[in-house]
Amino acid sequence: MAEAVADRLRRAEHEFGTGDLNGLDVARLGEGEPEWLARRRLHAWKVYETTPMPTERMEEWRYTDLAQRLSIDQLDVPSIVTLRDDPDTWPQSLKRAMGDDPETSGHLVLLGGSVVYTDIQPSLASQGVVLTSLRKAVEEHPELLKEHLATQAVPPEEGKLQALNAALWTDGIFLYVPRGVRLENPVRVTRWVSRADAAYFTRTLIIAEDTSQVSYVDEVLSEDLDSHALTSTSVEVIARDSAQVQYVAVQQLGRGVFYQSAQRTLADRDSTLDTLNVSLGATTTRVDLNARLLGPGASSNMLGLYFGDGDQHFDHNTSQDHLAPATHSDLLYKGALDGTSRSVFRGIIRVAEKAQQTDAYQTNRNLLLSGDARADSLPKLEIEADDVKCSHGASVGELDEEAIFYLMSRGLSRNQAERLVVLGFLGEVLQRLPLGGVGEKVTRAIEGKLRTGAHA
Repeated sequence: MAEAVADRLRRAEHEFGTGDLNGLDVARLGEGEPEWLARRRLHAWKVYETTPMPTERMEEWRYTDLAQRLSIDQLDVPSIVTLRDDPDTWPQSLKRAMGDDPETSGHLVLLGGSVVYTDIQPSLASQGVVLTSLRKAVEEHPELLKEHLATQAVPPEEGKLQALNAALWTDGIFLYVPRGVRLENPVRVTRWVSRADAAYFTRTLIIAEDTSQVSYVDEVLSEDLDSHALTSTSVEVIARDSAQVQYVAVQQLGRGVFYQSAQRTLADRDSTLDTLNVSLGATTTRVDLNARLLGPGASSNMLGLYFGDGDQHFDHNTSQDHLAPATHSDLLYKGALDGTSRSVFRGIIRVAEKAQQTDAYQTNRNLLLSGDARADSLPKLEIEADDVKCSHGASVGELDEEAIFYLMSRGLSRNQAERLVVLGFLGEVLQRLPLGGVGEKVTRAIEGKLRTGAHA
């Protein structure tokens, strides 16, 4: 896997020993990149090679056998290519997904691991808003990327897969919102994965300066694939003082895909940084989400929704780190599981000693629609302060027969009643982050899974 890139990195390490790249022809590391990025890629590759592959002996991977579910060495990393901006060649499913989106502040499309289309409202661009390919941002906004890309938010030291992403990413998204600029409509990103036996590595960097406002919706899709594929993304979201940021990820990949996402949000003083992760597709999903509340008054609502059928496997690993006083976080993850699908939720609230007056909550609820489905929920608290309000809860249950009976007594069939109960159970998550078009799109996808599943 990725032998061409790996060989270049190894040659660079051999030639310069300690990783000192002065004088290195950085084109060998990828498309004429600047030295700082070549140096960063080399460091990430060294971290990758010296970090053990996660196993079930590690607490954070205890319920997901990575060796069984992901054969990294058998996957090819497609070369970085410049694709034509030609919507006529885009898959119909991609165009339908974009057609369902209401008005946007800007749109960006990725095919495989490359950005092929970008637009942004001229009025926003004139105010300094930047929405562009990460590769292009390396050339046009190097100072911002040098400071923030794979440094404080998702550095390679976060884990084996995070290091691999930092070394091999081919493209991604850069969104910058200047001080005081408010985007009334969301920025929308649509990704399409088409190749089996391939690994795609992308990154997202979002910076919202003081008192700015932005919503960002990232949707990733594919058809069912005949064999294995990996989609790996690292997401770094930074909200400066009093900024308001919403980050939404909607995952509707086909079977055969391993979806891995490492997300970290950094919230400064009095900022609000909310997230929503929707997991509906892929054979295996692994999301690592860490919210860091860095400034007094920072707040983060962390929402998650997943619906599994067949043999799908969802693993959500979350952490809420309160590092400053008077901060707030509230996590709600809800999932419904049919067939032999399985979910794992592992969540932790950490409160530092100086983070007095923290207000933090964590809830995970699971609804089993099949006797063969399974949900494991592992909430945890680590509190070093003494003036806090913190709680966590988890539940795993089956359909409420009394609710089913009540709805059937009003003229609904059992299948209709079950669909209504499931939609009501999951709909609570979407109601807490009402973002134009997202709820409707996710609801339609859930209804489609209910129609084709055992409860159709």
